[in-house]
Amino acid sequence: MTLSPAYRLAATILHGFDEYRSRFKQITLDARRRFQDAAWREAQQASAERIDLYQQKVDETLARVRRTFEHDILTHCECWREAKHHYSQLIDQRLDYELAETYFNSMFCSIFHHRHIRDDWMFVYSSRAGAPHHSGIELCRHHPVEGDWAQAIRAALSGADFEVPFVDIERCSDLAQQFLEANLPASLCDGENVEVELLKSVFYRNKGAYLVGRIVNGEEQVPLVLPILHEDDRGLRLDTVVIEPDEVSIIFSFTRVYFQVDATVPGEFVNYLQVLMPDKPISELYAAIGFFKHGKSEFFRALNHQIARREDKFIIAPGVRGMVMAVFMLPSHRTVFKIIKDRFDPSKDMSRDNVRDKYSLVKRHDRVGRMADTQEFSYLVSRRDHFDPDCLEELLRVAPSTVYLKDDKVIIKHCYTERMMTPLNLYIEQCDEDEMRAVLKDYGNAIKQMAAANIFPGDMLLKNFGVTRHGRVIFYDYDEVCYLTECNFRHIPEPLYPEQELADEPWYSVGPNDIFPEEFGPFLFADVRLRKLFYELHSELFDADYWKGLQQAINHGQVIDVYPYRNKQRFSREPGGLTW
Repeated sequence: MTLSPAYRLAATILHGFDEYRSRFKQITLDARRRFQDAAWREAQQASAERIDLYQQKVDETLARVRRTFEHDILTHCECWREAKHHYSQLIDQRLDYELAETYFNSMFCSIFHHRHIRDDWMFVYSSRAGAPHHSGIELCRHHPVEGDWAQAIRAALSGADFEVPFVDIERCSDLAQQFLEANLPASLCDGENVEVELLKSVFYRNKGAYLVGRIVNGEEQVPLVLPILHEDDRGLRLDTVVIEPDEVSIIFSFTRVYFQVDATVPGEFVNYLQVLMPDKPISELYAAIGFFKHGKSEFFRALNHQIARREDKFIIAPGVRGMVMAVFMLPSHRTVFKIIKDRFDPSKDMSRDNVRDKYSLVKRHDRVGRMADTQEFSYLVSRRDHFDPDCLEELLRVAPSTVYLKDDKVIIKHCYTERMMTPLNLYIEQCDEDEMRAVLKDYGNAIKQMAAANIFPGDMLLKNFGVTRHGRVIFYDYDEVCYLTECNFRHIPEPLYPEQELADEPWYSVGPNDIFPEEFGPFLFADVRLRKLFYELHSELFDADYWKGLQQAINHGQVIDVYPYRNKQRFSREPGGLTW
């Protein structure tokens, strides 16, 4: 029996997808060993490798397809229509069918350079959008409370089957019991049928392992996250208990590196997570567990749906206009779109490729909850009347090589998308004194935590940071980021005579990577009142020795702890109580 070229094309693409999934699972499953061995540097490398893996496998499959099939076959849309039909049948019984569809889309877009986006030829919409299959696989384990929270938590911790023992599992369980009895509503704390329900798969990220699930009593529930850390070289400990929905959402934030977790049935796994975090988009939850390419597919589908509702139009994002990027937004979708301008401000000595390299660096790096994740799109197409006229005029003016018109369509050749935030400079103009103090404290913490992860933001102006709906300060302008270890932090030399201080030019030499933290104050804050408050909160940021100390720690291989929950929530490491 001779198989058609379309069938063979579908089978070749699926073979490439299987290779991707096999390696993805190997990297993910090895997270357990890396955590137990405290192999933190290896964990960082594995995270970057897994992010790179998708494009690597697409490129390998693309090369195989081009070697196997004639150009006329690959560029014939009717062949892809038939290939899509065969592919749908080949993946029909798969538990990861939606990921396989996205892989097919990546191949189609690679051949057609992101043009001809039609559901006839690729999976613009999922093949199972109407009636997805249910695997019947049990995702969770259950631990009845029966009036004894300590035993339920002890069973939950033991059920994770870590090879490294807990230093004192009894104390961990007692601390959890004290926390839950003090913070749960009575109906969940004392109910007869209360149980702890946890996903069987452990979530690994950075130095932590997380047990994720919920506390349930009939129809009532609260989310539950149990973060587990190493207690020096002695074993494991429970670091805290997280039950607030907003705090759980922050742990799964778009500002963090993706979890390593075994999700055998990705769709059902994500649906469970959305029960715990109903305000978080499906696209972000797929990305949070490592399937960021399928997260992009879900984002695209949600965006198309929102645009079709015609509730609003694309407008220029509020805030100071960028010197490198033009930023616009669809307000109802909580998303901003960033386009690289054709010409940069003269002070920006860089190229378009430099900017794209910076965004790629952040994508692959540990974002420590302080840098927004981005999705990269090519050839986005929308109707002209979906744009506010002033917005469209601005985009056509500053980026004519990227944004152009074709009949009634606006075509965007390349852009990045990010979650919408309130620019920090605008937030400060609108907040009261208490909010100002809190947000400036968090702004400094954001800079420190990025530095601990070996990232120097470069341009630290307030306009380059945003405030999330949870009140967290996030960095989102990456055109000047670099590794902290590449910087040369210096003290300003003492002038030899008074006239030097009054001169227009500095009396000392300045190299291309030289940074003088003593100059940060006037540079960041024109308002002296804000400058004084920030110095009171974060005086060490103005000291070159502080930065040099971080560099030394990083160069010595130290992976600095940055926790995805507030320090005051963490359990005391000394016997006798909690420190939430």
